[in-house]
Amino acid sequence: MSASSLMTLAGPGGNAEAVPGFDRGMNVDIWSDLACPWCFIGTERFHQALADFEGRDDVRVIWHSYQLDPNLPEHFEGSEIDYLTESKGMPRDQIEAMTEQVAGVAAADGLQFDYANLKVANSRLAHHLVHLAQLRGVATEVNRALFAAHFEHGEDIADKDVLTRIGTEHGLSADEIGEALGSEQYDTAMRSDTDQAKGIGINGVPFFVVDGRFGVSGAQPVDTFAKALTLALEDAPEGGGCCGGSCCG
Repeated sequence: MSASSLMTLAGPGGNAEAVPGFDRGMNVDIWSDLACPWCFIGTERFHQALADFEGRDDVRVIWHSYQLDPNLPEHFEGSEIDYLTESKGMPRDQIEAMTEQVAGVAAADGLQFDYANLKVANSRLAHHLVHLAQLRGVATEVNRALFAAHFEHGEDIADKDVLTRIGTEHGLSADEIGEALGSEQYDTAMRSDTDQAKGIGINGVPFFVVDGRFGVSGAQPVDTFAKALTLALEDAPEGGGCCGGSCCG
C-alpha cells in the first residue's frame, strides 16, 4: 500500500446504518457520487475486500453523498458522450477513448458498463433515496442497485418511478420514498456530507475512511482496501473500536 493511497486522518462522524445490537467494531465511511464510474468501481472493490475480511461482521458502512456535478440537468437529451464533450470542452474522440478505457477497467472487475445506453441524470434524488435507505439499514444494497441501474442497465436514476421501484425492492415503502425524494431534509443531509468531506480535505471521490483514522482515496485495488481494514483491526485503540464514525475515548 503506497503512501498516496492510504493516509491517517481524524474521524468524520456521521450517521451509520442501523445494525441491531451493534455496539462494537469499526465504521467505514464512504463518500461517493452515484453518477461517478470510478465510485462504482471503487466501492465494488471495497465490497470484495470486505467480503474476505475476517472481521467483516463487525464492520458498519456509513454512506455519504458527494455530488461531483450538482448543476447537471435533471435530464439531458443526449448521450453521455454528448454531455461530456459539451461540458468538458474536449474533442469527441478523446471523450470516447476515455469512456472506453473506464469501461475496460470496469469489465476487468466484472462490471458491464453500457455507455451507449447510459442516461445522463442528476444524482440528487438518488442520493436522497440512499439517505432514506441508510435510516432503514439497507443503504449498501440500494447503493449497489443504483450504480448497476445507471451504468449497466441504462436506467434513469433521476426518474422517481425508477427510484421507487429500486427502493421498494429493498424493503422501503413507496410512501416514505415519495416523501424523501426532493425533500429539504435530504438536501440538508447532502450539504452536511459535502461539508464534512471538505472539513477533512476530501476533494474527489470515491473516498473511504476506515475506522475513523485511515483514509483511502480513489478506486484502489482490492488489496489496498484489504490492507486498510487489516491495519485498522490490528492497530485498534486499546479498549475497543470506534463509534459514530470517529474513535470514542
